Amino acid sequence: MRSHANPLRPVVLLVEDEPLVRMDAADVLEHAGFEVIEASDARAAKEALDRRPDIHVLFTDVQMPGPMNGLDLAWLVHNHRPDICLVITSGHLRPDQDNLPERAVFIAKPYTEQAPTSIIRTLLKKPADPSR
Repeated sequence: MRSHANPLRPVVLLVEDEPLVRMDAADVLEHAGFEVIEASDARAAKEALDRRPDIHVLFTDVQMPGPMNGLDLAWLVHNHRPDICLVITSGHLRPDQDNLPERAVFIAKPYTEQAPTSIIRTLLKKPADPSR
């Protein structure tokens, strides 16, 4: 069961190293009613995950600076916090579904402004896997 302060305002951890892309995505998600935590790399994202047990969604770019890319981060989250929905994006790579964690959704860049919001809302409506 997810613990969160406001079930009407799900928390999205947005991980994007490009500041303008991150700001734009954060604005769109906040306008859609989500609480957004921003991180510029996997290290900052892991720190946010440690501080905030109420995160519902990881929305991450694949390519970012540092030793861990967005796919590695998604697998880490999948293995340690399987209750978190995963949305992965890239403008350079298109990973095979076999390379994505179970139930992760990939969005190719450029995406429409509504795509992440729509996908996140759909993922949040799906019941959690009871075997996890």
